[in-house]
Amino acid sequence: MRLDKYLKISRIIKRRTVANDACDNARVTVNGRPAKASYDVKIGDVLEITFGERTLKIRVLDVPEYTKKAEAANVYEVIT
Repeated sequence: MRLDKYLKISRIIKRRTVANDACDNARVTVNGRPAKASYDVKIGDVLEITFGERTLKIRVLDVPEYTKKAEAANVYEVIT
């Protein structure tokens, strides 16, 4: 699954276009490297997303095609 779509499906970023822009502006890294929106997300990848001053670091646990709102937090785990 594409990185921008994963960020939307997991509800980390609300809209896919915003996720795409974040990737284009190098605000998203995968395993320590800046990633494009077309990057193919795999289970076990570590994503770092920068929101202004705050940085969110997560590990991918599942890559589903669709998730319900209540189950969206189960597709990743937050790393501190």
